Amino acid sequence: MTEIQTLTAYFAERQRSGGQFLADVLLEHSAREQVAASICLRGIAGFGTTHVLRTDRSLTLSEDPPVTVTAADRPERIRALADAVIDSTERGLITLERSWVAPDAPTGDGPVRLSLLLGRKQPVDGTPGFVAVCEVLHRRGFVTADVFLGVDGTVAGQRRRARFLSRNTDVPVLVTGVGPRAEAVAALDELTALLDTALISIAPVVVCKVEGRTVAEPPGSWRSHKLTVHTNEDSRHGGRPVHRDLMARLRTSDHAGGATTLRGLWGFRGGQRPHGDRILQIGRHVPVTTTVLSTDATAAADYAVIDEVTAEHGVVTCEPVAALIAVHDGRRQGTPALD
Repeated sequence: MTEIQTLTAYFAERQRSGGQFLADVLLEHSAREQVAASICLRGIAGFGTTHVLRTDRSLTLSEDPPVTVTAADRPERIRALADAVIDSTERGLITLERSWVAPDAPTGDGPVRLSLLLGRKQPVDGTPGFVAVCEVLHRRGFVTADVFLGVDGTVAGQRRRARFLSRNTDVPVLVTGVGPRAEAVAALDELTALLDTALISIAPVVVCKVEGRTVAEPPGSWRSHKLTVHTNEDSRHGGRPVHRDLMARLRTSDHAGGATTLRGLWGFRGGQRPHGDRILQIGRHVPVTTTVLSTDATAAADYAVIDEVTAEHGVVTCEPVAALIAVHDGRRQGTPALD
């Protein structure tokens, strides 16, 4: 059984480290450690330990949007990377999570999250690879899938950075989907036949809600949780987009430690067909996800807010976080030692 560890850092894009932008520093560390896969994603809304909100409805987004840098590889490489990332970060949240090279996840009947990186314009039978992947996942009965366009990243230790006046064919996109374990294994067989990709991982996940219907409660035995709310940008609660309402309520609470919303390029929720932006479309019917990082002390309160806002729309999932480190002005809470 081959374990994969995933490190994700959440911070603001204009944060610097040693005279460079922090995102560049972290991706340079990934390349130096020859990490199998990493990607930098720009968010549309987020707040961290200071509860300063950055959103695409204000000028702060164009100047300093929230970003995430995610890297995945064997545990020994991620452990070496984690120390460098923590030392380079003055303010932000850093998580470590476990997954496994598909199909070697721990046995069980519960749902799993399947994740892989592709080139932005990597084709499959004349269509973009990410579209082909979503079609497979949809046909296999997955409850949700998301495609996120990276602005930078590494593949097999080589930088793949988006540039002006370039087709940016190799800039990575991240594809994730949540579905039944048996269907994920079957989907894996199809995907490995379709794609030339180095790393497909799966990890157990709890599906808490689907389109307003409660499926399961978040486990109470985990020390740290990652709660993810999958909606569409035009899904609404109380007259506001679900992701905006959720972000506003969490930020003004006395318990949430941070949240980040990412806009997807393509994907689906529930029984929807895979979709993305369309020409001549009124409003943006694209997938968005909001990730909330919680400790055992805050998870119940965070989930109560999520439960209310997703009374009609969205898919809510919960995953264990093996390590959660909060950094503020160089002071750290938590360690990279895994639970």
